[in-house]
Amino acid sequence: MILSVTWTADPTLFHLGPLQVRWYGLMFAIGFLIGYRIVEKMWKKEDLPSPWLDKLFIYTILGTVIGARLGHCLFYSPGYYLANPVEILKIWEGGLASHGGTLGIIIAIYFYSKRVTHKSMLWTFDRLVVPTGLVAAMIRFGNLMNHEIYGHATDLPWGFRFIENISAWKKGAEPIFSLPSHPTQLYEGICYLITFAVCMWLYWKKDAYKKEGLIFGVFMIGIFLSRFFIEFLKNNQEEFEANMVLNMGQLLSIPFVLAGVWFVVRALRKTNK
Repeated sequence: MILSVTWTADPTLFHLGPLQVRWYGLMFAIGFLIGYRIVEKMWKKEDLPSPWLDKLFIYTILGTVIGARLGHCLFYSPGYYLANPVEILKIWEGGLASHGGTLGIIIAIYFYSKRVTHKSMLWTFDRLVVPTGLVAAMIRFGNLMNHEIYGHATDLPWGFRFIENISAWKKGAEPIFSLPSHPTQLYEGICYLITFAVCMWLYWKKDAYKKEGLIFGVFMIGIFLSRFFIEFLKNNQEEFEANMVLNMGQLLSIPFVLAGVWFVVRALRKTNK
């Protein structure tokens, strides 16, 4: 007999009139709130100007949301969204890509560094990424509540049976469950929490923010290398990935991992000089 977890979580936490408060949005908001508090303590530790912090929060939110949405639309379904550009705005229907969010943040921090701090982008990233692993983990837990982005069938005892007809089930239909599958949302969330812990340790215990690019490089390796390997267990998000040796998520992860390695090596070489 194959043991498994029958996952029947409702993606909606509660209703406020016609408004739905969903677990995904709540996890996203909690992650950003805690992340803000962590960066606020870092700002106090280094005695940095408080207006920089408020502007960093705005730039990061905009870069994350806009980048993640455009990343999903252009990386995974460009034909559909370019033919129906208004659909890009319907972010409440789902569809955010972490790689797009990363690119969006990079662009946002470019402008933030030029207009606000007048410091290097790496200076900002070494501080910004410290809580970002926590935010990423919270988002993956939101994916778990949405019964989405899970993996292949498995006979391991922690396989989850997810509801495949969420929309119909919410309207009263009987649930249709997947085969016991890898809960890859949890796998990624755990890896992201480990990356978060390492970045916190580097910043608070090792003062690694003084070695420009080191924390940022470690973060990039931790997040995107784990993503690369976990993708082998995931179901493809789009049909065109079926005949690919590496799926889109893996192809997009490779340059981020390589960049992370380069930043770590660069920081250590500068330290040893």
